[in-house]
Amino acid sequence: MERKIQFQESIYTYQIDFNRHVSNIAYIQWMEIGRLKLLEAVGMPVHKIDQKGFAPVLIETQIRYKRPLFLGDTVDIKVWLSEITRLHAWMEFSFHTPAGKLAARGRQRGLFIDLQNHRPMRLNEEQLSAFLPFVKQVT
Repeated sequence: MERKIQFQESIYTYQIDFNRHVSNIAYIQWMEIGRLKLLEAVGMPVHKIDQKGFAPVLIETQIRYKRPLFLGDTVDIKVWLSEITRLHAWMEFSFHTPAGKLAARGRQRGLFIDLQNHRPMRLNEEQLSAFLPFVKQVT
């Protein structure tokens, strides 16, 4: 069974939209926090890989909202990988209400780029292996 990154975030007034629930922008921010936590967990924190000449880039984001979150709630967030290749990976996200109900599911496809030429970079065997504990399916 794959490992998942799990964390909680409080909801602040600046994350509330006109409809009095959490704005879609907050979900994107939480996804970024989750990606950074995943990279740290595999031993590739952004500040260190930047020094090695590569960086993560997103190429696709999808979110399906199920129920709203409100000011005063704490959101439970889980992050894992559903698929990884040497070139790109699909990151999966789930967002739950304080009562444990699914508020939203999201996914993002990302890859690494070489910072000198801004071209996609293929992971080597050691880098790919670091992600495997968080992957549901390897292709």
